Amino acid sequence: MIAIDLNGTIKTFSKLPKVWNDANGTHLNIIDGEVFGFYPVVVPTFDSRIQELSTIYFSNNTFTYDVIEVPIKETLAELKVNKIAQLKAMVGNKLSETDWYIIREADTGVATPQDIKDARAALRAQSNTIEAEVNALSAKKAVVLFDINI
Repeated sequence: MIAIDLNGTIKTFSKLPKVWNDANGTHLNIIDGEVFGFYPVVVPTFDSRIQELSTIYFSNNTFTYDVIEVPIKETLAELKVNKIAQLKAMVGNKLSETDWYIIREADTGVATPQDIKDARAALRAQSNTIEAEVNALSAKKAVVLFDINI
């Protein structure tokens, strides 16, 4: 990506334009964009869950952004409740894939295969472990960044 400062307004482009119009006329087949004020854009790595990018600015012959920490508005308790709700929804979705076995057993008496029962029990145990891990976290940022891997 490249950008140019046009009278205090920075305009970004996915690539150098083939044709450029400025006060000196129309320029075709631009090869060296820096002659016209085009410079590369450096986008720093950031985690959108807890960070955002500042307004683009020009520095050292590049356009770039600063990474800014985003304030976390929810309380630690609210974050944990939301993370655990996300966990339970994920587990519920996984369990729903085999619910029909359980319903069939309840309706008709046809036994649910043991491997299905074992997998469901393991999933519930894993959920309990993850929930305990979330509840043990003591910082908002840690809860926000906690990845649920089921």
